[in-house]
Amino acid sequence: FRQGSWKSLVQVRQRVGHKRTFLYLEQLILKHNSHRGCLSIETFRDGMDFYFPDRGKAARFISFLEDVVPTKIKVSKKLIGKDDKNNTANYKYTSFVEICPLCKDDLVYLPAKLARTLGNIPRIVLIKNISCLIHVIDPMSGQTASMSPEQFWRDPIRPIITAARARLARFVILGKEPIVLRPNLSRRGTTSKNRSKLASVTLAKEADLGVNDVQFEERSHVGYLMKSGDVCLGYDLTETQFVEDDAERMRADGKLPNVIVVRKLYGGVAAGDSNAAKTRIWKLQRLDVEVAEDLRARTAKKDAEMDDLDEEDFMREVEADKDMQRNMNLYKSEQLKKKRAEAEGAAAPENQSAEDDEEDDDDQQVNIDELLDGLVIDDGPDVADLKKDKDMMDENEAWEATAKFTPKFFNEGEKAAKDGISYVPRDDANQIRDKDTAKPVSDFGEQYMDAKLKK
Repeated sequence: FRQGSWKSLVQVRQRVGHKRTFLYLEQLILKHNSHRGCLSIETFRDGMDFYFPDRGKAARFISFLEDVVPTKIKVSKKLIGKDDKNNTANYKYTSFVEICPLCKDDLVYLPAKLARTLGNIPRIVLIKNISCLIHVIDPMSGQTASMSPEQFWRDPIRPIITAARARLARFVILGKEPIVLRPNLSRRGTTSKNRSKLASVTLAKEADLGVNDVQFEERSHVGYLMKSGDVCLGYDLTETQFVEDDAERMRADGKLPNVIVVRKLYGGVAAGDSNAAKTRIWKLQRLDVEVAEDLRARTAKKDAEMDDLDEEDFMREVEADKDMQRNMNLYKSEQLKKKRAEAEGAAAPENQSAEDDEEDDDDQQVNIDELLDGLVIDDGPDVADLKKDKDMMDENEAWEATAKFTPKFFNEGEKAAKDGISYVPRDDANQIRDKDTAKPVSDFGEQYMDAKLKK
């Protein structure tokens, strides 16, 4: 687009080392079509730029961002031209939108005062999800709380462990035992739904299997999803150095767990398949964006690799979170069509019902029934399919099917005569004089004047 065609620029930034938040934001934008009216979208490593033709469309987009993510906004304007005679000025507006640096699955150590404000929740919490509020959960008890953007920006906090691939370790579940908590009157009540999800799991590092016998037994808010043999991701706190002295003191006193389970892995990712991304049965739609020109060519390859890793990590997050799946559109992939074609006509295994009973409690994985078909706009049925159907029709049905998808042409005046409308050919219409043209005839004025004169 031309440089002078935009009047308002919205710069969205987040000061983190990954792009998972922007991948999620991209899906929200696509589902709600909130980028309508946008002239162009430019992407950077730490954010995106949205160009709008006027300030109203930009304000509507900023309002959408405030509804889906915690933000802090700063607006500035630049004088482009001024007319002293008419006392008018032309400005270009720039809105800088900073997104909260906390992301899903980050481990946070809350200040004591903030923890008391949030219903006396324990100070070690996980970021459950991000919306217009910051939702946290205690992985040991399932207690949840929500932090407003004002509370965060008043005293910003940084995560002690970010949900990066290098910080998450793979664990194998060896067993589990359900836990029922007694209500604590001094704390905000844990809902029965979250209370029923708690379980004590026995797990070991996947890298330690066959090397040593080190096992951990910890409580988990996602324990209800686990069964023996499952693979999950978690934080190993035994190898973590805390910046907060209070956190180190709590670990020394044995008040912190050794492992915090974050989420369960599904499909080929859990089995360690290198082609797990290609065998995924669902896919996502992407925005049409332009890569910023100021990115250096020598780092382009590295940035592309980092983007691929962030996209794969985001896909794994979506697989294990039903709330995220509800907020975006998931489409059927080509791999699902191939699997259905291969499984067509094959008999179901005998132990299929037993497996279904075991997986009834898992309400987070992607269901095939919830996937959407990709929208394909074409000119009608394929010719090969139409010919195949004609062979199975009689002569009259085949003629009707062909006429249905064949454009209709009319001779001059034929359509008007069919509809009972008088028709004048084009040459005759060009020769009509002004006095012969049709004039509106109405006696409304005459009736009004006659009535007035009679009075």
